[in-house]
Amino acid sequence: MLAFTTNCDTIKPEMSDYTPPFSVSAKAIRLVAEISALVERCAIRMEKADGAMLRKANRIKTIRSSLAIEGNELSEDDVRTILDGKSVIAPRQQLQEVQNAIRTYEESQEWNPFRMEDMLHAHSCMMQGLCDEPGHFRRGGVGVFAGDKLIHMAPPPHLVPTLMHQLFNWLQQAEDHLLIRSCVFHYEFEFIHPFSDGNGRIGRLWQSLILGKLHPCFPHLPIENMVFAAQEQYYQAIQKSSALTDCSPFIDFMLEEIYNTLKQTINTSPFSTFNETERFILSCLRDVPSISAKEIADKRGITPRQIEKYLSEMKKKGIIQRMGARRNGVWKICSPEQSSE
Repeated sequence: MLAFTTNCDTIKPEMSDYTPPFSVSAKAIRLVAEISALVERCAIRMEKADGAMLRKANRIKTIRSSLAIEGNELSEDDVRTILDGKSVIAPRQQLQEVQNAIRTYEESQEWNPFRMEDMLHAHSCMMQGLCDEPGHFRRGGVGVFAGDKLIHMAPPPHLVPTLMHQLFNWLQQAEDHLLIRSCVFHYEFEFIHPFSDGNGRIGRLWQSLILGKLHPCFPHLPIENMVFAAQEQYYQAIQKSSALTDCSPFIDFMLEEIYNTLKQTINTSPFSTFNETERFILSCLRDVPSISAKEIADKRGITPRQIEKYLSEMKKKGIIQRMGARRNGVWKICSPEQSSE
């Protein structure tokens, strides 16, 4: 939580050498060490034969989960379909949210997470057509509600530019471990709530970008997916941190989610990067390499033409290869990890 001093009737943020109030628990110290030990293993996992598909699958999970936290009802399959440039029937705003998020995450590789101007550009991309003045700090008051209950009243709008400048200055100059700084920044950002809308999705994105400066694998991890699965604990950690005027509970929560995400990614089966039909086809090819499209279609309950389309796409992606003649040949799964499943 940001500190304030009172001078007559005017409340001004402290201007000199501002440091957010936080402490680092024994649990956080342990998690920083454990995360550091897992990062290189995760990077190696990302470089395996299915690495590109894993990164795409994680991006889909990230976008879907970050938007689902905000109430978007589109599924991972819907996000994948939109990402592939195909149409989905859904409410216009929900489609716009997904399209904006896809563009934002694509452009995010070019941004510097230590520059406030880049964050404003990110908000403009993420919230285009969804709120008034995307890319600009709010001009009115804003509160965070749980149902009808106000759980946090953000600082008044005239303080937001100064508070954000202070926060970015601290992020740039502090010597704390980047894992710790990313969590503190995330919490303080949500406390300030600098935008009229989109604060949650920008705050989660920005922590990933900050972590990307620690190791390039972090922006490819679906941390938002695990936060989505633990939404209640996420908001409880924020509320507990606010009550303590110390974001240590939020640091502990986020570091544990990062650690769990790394472990999950390292142990991800290559089959999990494919959709349900692709996994079914791979299972059939593994069991009977000479199986025909018609036989797979009969097992799956769809048309041979649909299976042939899947097979063609999987060949283009390098997932499978046809060995021998069309009539008497066999299918080969290209990744050795997949063939051992």
